[in-house]
Amino acid sequence: MGSGQVTDWQGKHVTVAGLGVSGVPAAKVLHGLGAQVTVVNDGDDARAREQAAELEALGVTVRLGDGATLPEGTELIVTAPGWKPDKPLFAAAETAGVPVWGDVELAWRLRRPGAAPWLAVTGTNGKTTTVQMLASILRAAGLRTAAVGNIGVSLLDVVLGEEEYDVLAVELSSYQLHWAPSLRAHSAAVLNLAPDHLDWHGSMEAYARDKGRIYEGNRVACVYNVADKATEDLVREADVEEGCRAVGFTLGTPGPSQLGVVEGILVDRAFVENRHENAQELAEVSDVTPPAPHNIANALAAAALARAYGVPASAVRDGLRAFTPDAHRIAHVADVDGVAYIDDSKATNTHAAQASLAAYESIVWIAGGLAKGATFDELVADSAKRLRGAVLIGRDRALIREALARHAPEVPVVDLDRTDTGAMLQAVQEARRLARPGDTVLLAPACASMDMFANYNKRGDAFAQAVRELGA
Repeated sequence: MGSGQVTDWQGKHVTVAGLGVSGVPAAKVLHGLGAQVTVVNDGDDARAREQAAELEALGVTVRLGDGATLPEGTELIVTAPGWKPDKPLFAAAETAGVPVWGDVELAWRLRRPGAAPWLAVTGTNGKTTTVQMLASILRAAGLRTAAVGNIGVSLLDVVLGEEEYDVLAVELSSYQLHWAPSLRAHSAAVLNLAPDHLDWHGSMEAYARDKGRIYEGNRVACVYNVADKATEDLVREADVEEGCRAVGFTLGTPGPSQLGVVEGILVDRAFVENRHENAQELAEVSDVTPPAPHNIANALAAAALARAYGVPASAVRDGLRAFTPDAHRIAHVADVDGVAYIDDSKATNTHAAQASLAAYESIVWIAGGLAKGATFDELVADSAKRLRGAVLIGRDRALIREALARHAPEVPVVDLDRTDTGAMLQAVQEARRLARPGDTVLLAPACASMDMFANYNKRGDAFAQAVRELGA
């Protein structure tokens, strides 16, 4: 099971770790290729039993309630990306000399000869938007493409499906990259690096190292964020193919080998003749929706990857114009009494909330939820001068309240001690009371939602519904 393609799966003993969204398709694919598949799963609930029954009907062996023991004769483990590297199963695999692949690694190895190259994107925040922008630009250039990977479209389905593509826009999480040792993208971008998922990776260094794997073996361009030195450091450390270039993106004026912004125009000084003297206009800032600073950075990263693939400047403009972001990402809900109400429920960590807060001048901030071990001092200190007021909800709101007391003591704070369905309506009513015409009421929670809502979508929906009731 070296780094080459495995062509003969007949009779190979493969253990799939975890059921779920990646485990079930992986087990089916491997079984279909002739492998002898055993699925191991920690949990033994109704959902797991349902999935197990489906697989067992095909002839796959499933062991529920025991994800720690290495099944006899295992030659390869294919793991769900969420399984932590310190699990006993992987220690047993290492002792036995058994390789561990993730679902992305499996998809990479199962590509057909001459398959579409991958343009890959990772980062703490902005991955999905950037990949969708990239796919929009590639389509505008007349290329057959899809936005796939961590975005919810299985790479296994895409590489084994009937449809043929010219190039793929691939979103990859740090978990997926950890388990994808032989992945080699055409070009790749790390958008930013901020502390996240440290409980999984064990340290910031390990998290950064896994993100940096996306640059390994790049052929044309390693795209990094000029404002985030850690991303450039990862490029320096990467082992790339001869002739591959480091290409930066910046919200300022670009230097040679960079993309940036000049007087409201997105410009390219990387993929042009004589880049020391020339620049190519790509699009206007107003072509980007919404034109918030971090979203312009996403657009520049997408443009850099598209240009690395040889896409013309006109396709960058047309693709950005055609793009509309997913719900709950800086979505303008309504204006009520001269105040704009913005839903950025997707801002589930401090880094995302910081980008969101930087997009507006005078803000009544609705924040709180599950902190996931985060601290809020840096976020509040950076944003204090923009805050007109704050309304705090959710289980860990005290952490934000204390940071506000330390770094923005003059900002009025409403602390809502309720988690029922009416809590969001009250939060929006309190925000309205604090806001003045010209202000923005911004839902950018900086926290996960599961203490009060099923997910960030439901939280954003509750906010939008509450705003509509104000307007009525």
